[in-house]
Amino acid sequence: MLDKIALSLTIIGSIVWGIIGIFGINIVEVLFNGSLQIIARIIYTLVGLAGLWCISLVFRENSIANREM
Repeated sequence: MLDKIALSLTIIGSIVWGIIGIFGINIVEVLFNGSLQIIARIIYTLVGLAGLWCISLVFRENSIANREM
């Protein structure tokens, strides 16, 4: 379950970075600007931790990334 949550957050983070790269718009800052800036920092932290967790998927034998479909 934690693997799926981490992978989902990593995918969402990559989409946000893609939007920043293509359009120059940071959706997280647009949605949580001003007094809600702490929420944006929490989101960035969760996505970063999820990315670090997903590194472990590469090295596990029974991970989502290594399963045959």
